[in-house]
Amino acid sequence: MIPLHHDFRDETVLVFGGGPVGARKARRFAREARVVVVSPAFADRQFVPEDGAARVEFVRAAPPPDEAADWLDRADPALVVAATDDADLNAAIAAAADERGILHNRADRSGTDRRPVGEVVVPATVREEPVVASLATGGASPALSKHLRERLEADLAGAGELAELTGELRAELRERDVDPDTRREAVRRVVRDPSVWKGLGEGSANPHRRATDVVDDVVGDET
Repeated sequence: MIPLHHDFRDETVLVFGGGPVGARKARRFAREARVVVVSPAFADRQFVPEDGAARVEFVRAAPPPDEAADWLDRADPALVVAATDDADLNAAIAAAADERGILHNRADRSGTDRRPVGEVVVPATVREEPVVASLATGGASPALSKHLRERLEADLAGAGELAELTGELRAELRERDVDPDTRREAVRRVVRDPSVWKGLGEGSANPHRRATDVVDDVVGDET
């Protein structure tokens, strides 16, 4: 499988299933999308989005498999999540989504068998905004995905701030008419500088000064 990132702002994500799995999926997508969860019952206090915003709508219903298509037609979602404990309903949801060209995720699907092109895997994710790292094992080992995510959380500490810092440095170098090769080399050295990373992880102001020094050294060498 080839990983892709998708922008769900101003879109609807339809989740079938109100248990812990459905709650986890709803929290994930509620970062950006309007989420509608359809279930006869809901896991208490598990649907709060990761950023605390209330963008989850609950519909208390238990649709049978032959009504799955009607729910998709009414909601017109960008993505459908089948996270119920009814395999027949999950299959009907996926089939209806395929027929309509709607992306879908089946929470009960595991293993590495080939999936339809419209069926997506929701990966384990580490966020250091604007940096996002995703991990997946093709459904073979969710436990390994979780373990690797926990390791990456420590390794990526400060990456978001570094992304913003290097974006500012690139803009400044363009304004100074520094040639593209020198700009790339300057930014490359900044992102590989251990003292910059250490300062960002500690939350100090030193990495900004150090990054500027690194850039000035490169630009000075090229002038």
